[in-house]
Amino acid sequence: MADVVLSEEQHEALVTMVVRGMARGEATAEQTALAEAGLILIKGPMMMPTPAGTAYVSELMRLPDDAPQRERIMATFERFLPVNRQLRDLCTAWQVRPDGSVNDHADENYDADIRDRLDDIDDAVAPLLKRFSEDIPRMTGYRGKLTESLEKLDDGDNAWLASPLIDSYHTVWMHLHQELLLTIGMSRKEDEELEERLVSGAGA
Repeated sequence: MADVVLSEEQHEALVTMVVRGMARGEATAEQTALAEAGLILIKGPMMMPTPAGTAYVSELMRLPDDAPQRERIMATFERFLPVNRQLRDLCTAWQVRPDGSVNDHADENYDADIRDRLDDIDDAVAPLLKRFSEDIPRMTGYRGKLTESLEKLDDGDNAWLASPLIDSYHTVWMHLHQELLLTIGMSRKEDEELEERLVSGAGA
C-alpha cells in the first residue's frame, strides 16, 4: 500500500473505520474517497474497511519491534487482558441471568450488583489507561469516553453499558482493545490465546 496517498482527514477517517470495524450513516467526502481507493466498502447506510484498508492501517499503526516503549506496552497489555475478561463476563451477566433467562432489568438488586462490579473494573483499568496513554498518546481520549458512558448509564439508560449501536462502555472498550492490537501487531487469535493463558494462570 506504499503508493496510497491520503489527506490527513482521509487518514483519520480510515484509522477510525478500522478501529471501529464499521460505521452507519451517510458517507462523508473522506469516506467516499476511501471507497473509491478501495480502502472501505460502502453498502447502503453501512460502511466497513476492506482487507486492503485494514492492512494499510495495520502497517501504519504497528509499533516497530525495537521501539523503546514496546516492552512497557506489552507489560501493561498483559495486565489489561484479565480485566478484559472480567468485562466480557460482566456484559454477559448484564444480558443473561444465571438461569439462562434474558435480563429484563426488573430486578434492581441484580442490576445494582453488576453496576458495582463495573466500578471495580473501571477502577482496575484506570491506571492501565494512564500507562497506555503515556506510551501511545492518541489513546488519551478513551478515559473520557468510558467515563461519559458510565454517567449516561447512571442517568438511567441501560443501553450505555453494552449496546453495540452507540458508544456504550463495552463498545468504547472494544475500540480501545482493537487499537491496542493494531499497535502491538497481534491477531485476535493470538490475543485470545494470551488472555486464556493469563486468566488460567498458565503464564504468557
